[in-house]
Amino acid sequence: MPASAESVVRLPADVDLHARPAARLVRTAMGFDATVQVFAADRRADAKSLLGVLALGARRGTALRLSAEGHDADVALHALVSCVAGLVE
Repeated sequence: MPASAESVVRLPADVDLHARPAARLVRTAMGFDATVQVFAADRRADAKSLLGVLALGARRGTALRLSAEGHDADVALHALVSCVAGLVE
C-alpha cells in the first residue's frame, strides 16, 4: 500500500500563485515519484501541472492543502511545504 501524507500551508502574504511561483512549486513536485495534489478552497490541481496550479487562482495568504501519495510522499510533502513557505515575489 502506498504511503500518503497531507499538510496545509499558507502562501506568503505578498505572493500570488502566478507563473514564477507556480513554476517553482511544479518543479519541486516533479522531483518526486509521489502523486501530489494541491487544493485551494474548492479547487484541486495536480501539483506537477503548471496550468492546473495556475488555474487554482490562489492569492496572497491563501491556505493550500497539499496531499501526496507514493513511496516518497513524506519527503515530497516536506519539500513542497518548504517551497510554498519560501516563495517570494
